[in-house]
Amino acid sequence: MKEDITKASTGTIGAAQEAVAELREALASAGIPLPSLGLDVVTLAADPPRPLVELGCCTVETARLLAAAVLPREESRS
Repeated sequence: MKEDITKASTGTIGAAQEAVAELREALASAGIPLPSLGLDVVTLAADPPRPLVELGCCTVETARLLAAAVLPREESRS
């Protein structure tokens, strides 16, 4: 039983790490550096782990790049 929980935990953490890698790659391709991006270690300590992605701090310029990437473009607002 404990082994099943350990496998599930490992899978959950692995999936979270993959999500972080995918987000880091997507942001990089959009020219948005987010060096603090990673997993929140406190949420990894739960039993079972419930990982949260921590976006971390960023510069004002990076915040504006993120906002521009998320908001719909003016052309598509008609």
